[in-house]
Amino acid sequence: MPVSTLQSYLAGQWVEGVGDAQPLQSAIDGSVVAQLRGPAPNLADAADFARTRGGPALASMTFHQRATLVKKLALAIAEQKETLYSLSCHTGATRADSWIDIEGGTGTMLVLASKTKRELPDEHHILDGDVEQLSRNGSFLGQHLYTTPPGVVVQVNAYNFPIWGMLEKLAPALLAGLPVIAKTATVGSYLAEACARIIVSSGLLPEGAFQFVAGPVGDLFDPLGVHDTIAFTGSASTAGRLRHHAAVLERGAALNAEQDSLNCSILGPDAKPGTPEFDLFVREVQREMTTKAGQKCTAIRRVLVPDRHLDAVVEAVSVRLGKVRIGDPREESTRMGALAGQAQREDVRERVGALLGEADLVCGDPERLDASVDAVNGAYLAPLLLVARDADSAQRVHDTEAFGPVSTVVGYRDVGHAVSLANRGGGSLVGSLFTHDPDVAVEVALGAAPWHGRFMVMDRDAAGESTGHGSPLAHLTHGGPGRAGGGEELGGVRAIKHLMQRSALQGSPRMLAAVGRRWLPGAPERTPSRHPFQAPFGELQLGDTFNTPTRTVSKEDVEHFARFTGDTFYAHMDEAAVADHPFFPGRVAHGYLLLSFAAGLFVSPEKGPTLANFGLDNLRFMKPVVFGDTISVRLTVKSKKPRNPEYGEVRWDVEIRVGESGEIAAAYELLTLNAYRLDGAE
Repeated sequence: MPVSTLQSYLAGQWVEGVGDAQPLQSAIDGSVVAQLRGPAPNLADAADFARTRGGPALASMTFHQRATLVKKLALAIAEQKETLYSLSCHTGATRADSWIDIEGGTGTMLVLASKTKRELPDEHHILDGDVEQLSRNGSFLGQHLYTTPPGVVVQVNAYNFPIWGMLEKLAPALLAGLPVIAKTATVGSYLAEACARIIVSSGLLPEGAFQFVAGPVGDLFDPLGVHDTIAFTGSASTAGRLRHHAAVLERGAALNAEQDSLNCSILGPDAKPGTPEFDLFVREVQREMTTKAGQKCTAIRRVLVPDRHLDAVVEAVSVRLGKVRIGDPREESTRMGALAGQAQREDVRERVGALLGEADLVCGDPERLDASVDAVNGAYLAPLLLVARDADSAQRVHDTEAFGPVSTVVGYRDVGHAVSLANRGGGSLVGSLFTHDPDVAVEVALGAAPWHGRFMVMDRDAAGESTGHGSPLAHLTHGGPGRAGGGEELGGVRAIKHLMQRSALQGSPRMLAAVGRRWLPGAPERTPSRHPFQAPFGELQLGDTFNTPTRTVSKEDVEHFARFTGDTFYAHMDEAAVADHPFFPGRVAHGYLLLSFAAGLFVSPEKGPTLANFGLDNLRFMKPVVFGDTISVRLTVKSKKPRNPEYGEVRWDVEIRVGESGEIAAAYELLTLNAYRLDGAE
């Protein structure tokens, strides 16, 4: 059977690279899975095609429309997952390893699409924070907002997760309205290409929104500059070269780098043998060493344990490692497969050799494997556990990453010593602590947080539902400072905003309301032709304002409310007790009584398009209301957001005002669900 030659998808076409073919070998037995040629022709044209075709098409969509597209794309990939699983085993991955890559990738897309619909407006921009009043009378305001830059995101992905690595970068970019050029690593590129073909054949993305590069980068970076982003995952040395590329250094392209990381896990001093936390820690270390054969950027490389428990940890981890079945990843009984290739295995052996200068090997043999595998042509390696001989003088353990099934145990004296050792990694993607002592958790988490992008505190209470030390989640940021690259990926809508341009907009309330599509105090108001609760969603306009009749709050109202609800707080009921109160001039009305009276003033009782009140935000009580005060309400449409084909969400600005002076007693935002039509009538 002929071996296929991988292709790149550029400017709407699948094209082959030029030059001699390079065989891509299976990690299982060294057989050739596919072949790959040199750089594709006209790589530099890909960025222009993305900007002129894909960018405008995506930018014309709202966040919700893009979210729908990303969800459909994830489901299209998931429908053909078995095709991907059949190739993934050749990267050395077991079915469980491949699940992380394949279904972890589509799951990340689904989470981000869902969070986009829930948390972002059905607009083309995002308002960031509250309005800043820049003048005495409020006629000059400031508002931060995110907009989509007219650029392209070039993704450079690592070999360890060919699919997840591509999809976890692709989804935020598409949701931000940015076209993508995805460059896969050579090792495992046949798996990434198979996924890229599913993406293209789905026909879901606008032309130019997604391009794919199999093979060397060639001149791909040369046309990049301001508004463009390079999203990189790989080694620190390659990231360093990218930082000095003219596209970044001279023309202003952004670089988001995720690189080397000497992640650690700490066993708390309270987690002695026999405690649930000790057992959880040992299990996690073994799992992180063997999942994906240790080829995870989040894997535990440094195992920090109290000196008095060091021997117990080494023995317990070694016993668990001895039970791990290493073998052909296609076999169901296999628990650890091969490294991605023989070159990766040799690199791990070389780095282990460096570590052995200051550590002892206590479990495993880098040159020998007790398993029924093709040890000559395959890329198998036994799990290797080392112990640092001197925690304070050892340095290799803190700066040399063996990217495979390798971890080094380091003893510590006390909690402060553990924190200092953890931070000697120079910046990591993730750290973890296993403890049931909150005081230990506070000291370690706050001491180590500045050096870690993510920090997990694990105990018996969270263990049942925890995803573990090494699992990046779409909801949380993935990245880390220092050695880890300083980049930031994932994190829900943060990942989307990370790719957009944040600008400070200044102007009058009228102008900021128009740009932001959110009514602001001082912006024009409009008197609707009918009660706003009787207006369908489409009829309501920003600034529609309803001023209610008045109501006088009496002593009898307050006392009846107190008896009826049981809220007999002294400020409402006891004149003597409140006489010296620092805020109240005497007995005052309940705040929640005012809210109830306000609803009675502005609600329209007849059946209409307003279906439900589902909450309120930003409630503040600002001026006490005493017996005899007269209140009224001003109700204004602040913003609107479609929810589904039947109804949308309306956010109302509400002010409860007192007397003729109009001082504000309470202010809040009311949320209602309003039908587009009622009983078939618009």
